[in-house]
Amino acid sequence: MLGFVLRRLGFAVVTLFAVLTLVFFVIRVLPGDPTVVILGDQASAQSIALLRERIGLDRPIWLQYVQFLGGALRGDWGTSLVSGRPVIGEILNVLPHTLELTAFALVLGVAMGLPAGIWAAVNRNRIPDYVTRIVSLLGLSAPAFVSGIVLLLVFAIVLRWFPVISSGQSTDLWGKLRDLTLPALNLALIMAAYVTRVTRSSMLEVLSQDYVRTAMAKGASGTAVVLRHALRNCLIPVVTVVGLYLGILIGNSVLTEIVFNRPGLGKLIVGALNQRDYTMLQGMMVIYTLIVVLVNLATDLVYGLVDPRVQYK
Repeated sequence: MLGFVLRRLGFAVVTLFAVLTLVFFVIRVLPGDPTVVILGDQASAQSIALLRERIGLDRPIWLQYVQFLGGALRGDWGTSLVSGRPVIGEILNVLPHTLELTAFALVLGVAMGLPAGIWAAVNRNRIPDYVTRIVSLLGLSAPAFVSGIVLLLVFAIVLRWFPVISSGQSTDLWGKLRDLTLPALNLALIMAAYVTRVTRSSMLEVLSQDYVRTAMAKGASGTAVVLRHALRNCLIPVVTVVGLYLGILIGNSVLTEIVFNRPGLGKLIVGALNQRDYTMLQGMMVIYTLIVVLVNLATDLVYGLVDPRVQYK
């Protein structure tokens, strides 16, 4: 297992290096001059030239790349071209808001999707199965910004159960839950739809196995067969889709944070895109990539806990 972890960590380093390189060059071929964005259209040519020299944009592209990689390896991701503050500090300031939103959405998505998928599989081709499949299809079809607006209209404006603006500044547990519930539910609905459909398919396959039919023939109750024999054996595909979707969940948090006016990486990355903040965008992409790589590594390790027959190779 140690060798497996070391190999995956090596692959993670290569992936991060590739992403750093790709992000560095892609950002610099985008149209527009960040110095003009910072200083405004009325800035003089001398002011623009001085700013380009100060932030290093006048240097050859290969030299900028070498300096960028050297700083990244030292943990120095530069300073924001707009705010003038260190990029790592700006990111760490809002990262906890995005992580708690994503974690809460993950819990809600699994808590809704796993039982729904089992229920649909046990009642195959009956009304519960049809209802679950239709609802999950609706969840897959609705964009995050559309479902977010609907949730705001119903639960925040009409029913007034939750705040319209999720400030993320509450310190007490109840206030934090009220701020988190609607944004997390918006993210969880799409994830629950994926988990439901994968759980249903996996459970149907497991329930058709000989050992399940044998347990039923021996008089075991349906609930005991599902929970004790079938559930654990159907979890591998579910763990896979949860691990893969977690990266998508973090990406979807961008739209959700904007719709609910919630602080986080989403608002930070949109602001950096609008203002052509090179250094901030680079740091954000590294963070997103690092999270996805760590999640994939954790997913592979969880396989062995779910099914001891899994071999790490």
